[in-house]
Amino acid sequence: MRLFLSSAAAFFAIASVALAQALPHHIDPNAREIVPNLSAIPSIRFLTTADFPPFNYRDADGQLIGFNIDLARSICDELDIACTIQAWPWEQAARALEDNQGDALIAGLAITPENGALFDFSSIYLMLPGRFVTPVADAVGFEPSQLAGRRVGVRRGSAHAGFIRQYLPDAVPVPFESEPAALDALEAGEVDAWFGDALRASFWLNEHLTCCDFAGEPYFRPDVFGEGLAVALPAGHDLVRRAIDYGLVRLKRSGVYDEIYLRWFPVSFY
Repeated sequence: MRLFLSSAAAFFAIASVALAQALPHHIDPNAREIVPNLSAIPSIRFLTTADFPPFNYRDADGQLIGFNIDLARSICDELDIACTIQAWPWEQAARALEDNQGDALIAGLAITPENGALFDFSSIYLMLPGRFVTPVADAVGFEPSQLAGRRVGVRRGSAHAGFIRQYLPDAVPVPFESEPAALDALEAGEVDAWFGDALRASFWLNEHLTCCDFAGEPYFRPDVFGEGLAVALPAGHDLVRRAIDYGLVRLKRSGVYDEIYLRWFPVSFY
């Protein structure tokens, strides 16, 4: 669908519907509970990778840890189902799932038309919004319109840089080679604000709490910033997919999901 609004009007229309909750809200804890036939699922063999911190990686002792690892184990605990988690190299993980080496892949496989032709996906359990970061004093009462004529740090060539050019054309985007470089420039006063991947910014902010803060609301644009994270399953494995979705709802309802999220992301990027 084409947008026929002016760029500025479109930007503020998006701002008005952006969801600004402190915790992820994509799993509806009030969803109608349809209990799957768990007796037909004696176990779930999760596949993952070991190179995607903080989601799935190995600690100093070689143990698999991370947000995805805790989530997979909690799903199995909630369902009272035996659970195994096996790490594969990233370039082999999807093929291993396709070859029935596992029942589900929890490793951030992108939800693309190409992958959708090969795999089914669970419900989205985490999205990665775009967000502004400003000096702490500027974050209070922040509005995007305040950035007209001001410098906004972005990662060169990123979807976030394109978003600023399209929806806030009166701002002055300043490209950097990486998100941390742009955020460091914000701290140094070389730019007035930053816009980019909120997850990356949350880790930077965790070490710069007195400098800067998230400003305004998160921007959820699956068409621009990606669909988010979901568990991939071989096509047609509906019993396991429904069981995982059921487990996610139960974890959100009980508060366990939120505990896992805050354990790994103490500066919430929502």
